[in-house]
Amino acid sequence: MLYLGHILLRFIAWLDLALYTLGMVLLAMLPSGITRTIYPQLFHSWCRCFVRALGVQIRLHQHYQGEMPTHYILIANHPSALEDVGIPAFFNVRSLAKHEVASWFLVGRIARAAGTLFVERENKQSRQQAQQALIDAVARGDNIALYPEGGCKGRRIAPRFLFGAFATSQATGVPILPVFLHHEAQAQFEWQSGEHLLTKIWRIATSPNRIVHYHIFQPIDPSQFMDKETYTETVYQQYLQWQQRFLD
Repeated sequence: MLYLGHILLRFIAWLDLALYTLGMVLLAMLPSGITRTIYPQLFHSWCRCFVRALGVQIRLHQHYQGEMPTHYILIANHPSALEDVGIPAFFNVRSLAKHEVASWFLVGRIARAAGTLFVERENKQSRQQAQQALIDAVARGDNIALYPEGGCKGRRIAPRFLFGAFATSQATGVPILPVFLHHEAQAQFEWQSGEHLLTKIWRIATSPNRIVHYHIFQPIDPSQFMDKETYTETVYQQYLQWQQRFLD
């Protein structure tokens, strides 16, 4: 009986997501002037709906005293596709995503309407344009989310961080908010090279352990650093320490 009840709740959660997604797609077809003020908040709510449908439990851990800053540049490691909805489900951010996301079925239309920024990682001009777009967005007062590894690099931290988040932080004076992501079922959540998005969603939704930890650490003031290289390397070393603490 309990099992049937669980199946029913999961069915309702997926039905809720399907209807919500349809509504979001229809809203995205309206002129941006009509939806600009309401769509971002609806997007964050849609992300929470997506997380519930997957059956994922995201647990936030604040590892410092005081309140979160109201204006920040969030960075995180990026082992899974879950972050694309998990981060904006709990943080009021605009994300930077690879340009392919813009053309994804349904999700791409929603992401564009929500104000997601896109970059073609292999194109130098696109990277430069994205960098300026990030600075402009932060200067306007937006919070943004970036993954300094430069995409999904596996369950372990990549060999280096890219400069983008740190250059944006120094250009605007806005602090970095570092978040370390820890998936208890790492192999199930890891987005492996060549794996289709729908396959990844299925693996997450059917994982025997869907508990995920978002560890939020002390915001980092860019005025502490003379240049972006030192800034980047210092934060990268912190992520290696957190990896050893939570994963090794």
